[in-house]
Amino acid sequence: MVSSAVSPVLTTRHRSDRAGVVILGACAAWALLCAAGRPARPEGVLLAVLAVAAGYAGGRIVGALLPVVAPAAAAVVGLGLVLVTPHSGQAGTPGPAGLLVAYAALAVGAACCAAWASTSTPVRVGCALLAVAVVVAAFGVGSVPGGLAGTAIALFSLVARRPRRLLGLVGFALCAALATGTSWATAERALPAGLSTSLQGQLTEERVHLWQDAIGIAASHPVRGAGPGRFAELSPTARQTAEPASRPDSAPFQQAAEQGVPGVALLAAAFGWMLYALRCSSRTTPVVLTAGAALTALAVAAAVGNVLSFSEVTAGAGLLAGVATAHLVSEDASARRECAAHA
Repeated sequence: MVSSAVSPVLTTRHRSDRAGVVILGACAAWALLCAAGRPARPEGVLLAVLAVAAGYAGGRIVGALLPVVAPAAAAVVGLGLVLVTPHSGQAGTPGPAGLLVAYAALAVGAACCAAWASTSTPVRVGCALLAVAVVVAAFGVGSVPGGLAGTAIALFSLVARRPRRLLGLVGFALCAALATGTSWATAERALPAGLSTSLQGQLTEERVHLWQDAIGIAASHPVRGAGPGRFAELSPTARQTAEPASRPDSAPFQQAAEQGVPGVALLAAAFGWMLYALRCSSRTTPVVLTAGAALTALAVAAAVGNVLSFSEVTAGAGLLAGVATAHLVSEDASARRECAAHA
């Protein structure tokens, strides 16, 4: 009786877990294949894959045992990172400015997930105030994009009970695709003149040139790319800047240049897997959609910056996804008691 009561949930969860193992394993294997026979450096990709996997596994464990405390503690850590990280530059630039957007998005998402996971009104209010504190801190240190990202996630979380889960997750996928497509169109100068000029002013001409170099490298090496870690030596713009850039300020462009079209597909598959895992989660829809909103904000930031190059960000994304997909220990206990009562 117990197995029949929980098997549908387990089957769905195991399906998403198997997909995650296959996709993350493929990301690591493809990076090694692209590096074979070249002076490439796949260590960064392997570290990012390891950080996501470790964060996800840890999130599943602590989320199952401490569904409120775990995300709340993560939000506190995120708040601390926002406060101690100095702000400089624009949101898409490598380093502190881009990191602040990622920290704020993940911290607000974790705080709102903790609020939805709690059944106590005082705890919910406390978690909501924590989310507000992260937003205020982001604005306070000068990161307007980080503050706006946190505000958007918090506002969406307030109405996360209304949208259908599948519809919301599809919307997140479209937002990430739109951000990537817009950056690609900006690099190719395929947008209307006025819009293109406005975006380039926000993104800086240097970043657009880096993207164009990445497209050129990808065109020359469409299948295996140029090899992980080789963008800096092949990009004219990266070599000519005052502070030589090692990456093209965009995760999709970096994948395209260094790992070819399959690398971009694997990056999209990894994000799609997280959304699929959220779709299969037994957690409530507000928790799932709030986590999805935070991960989507991170994906948008990654489309115009190097935020995924930092292990704490990739680990934090995995942790948030793990907490939002954790199968609560209390649910298993309730199912067993119910089955025992009807036995």
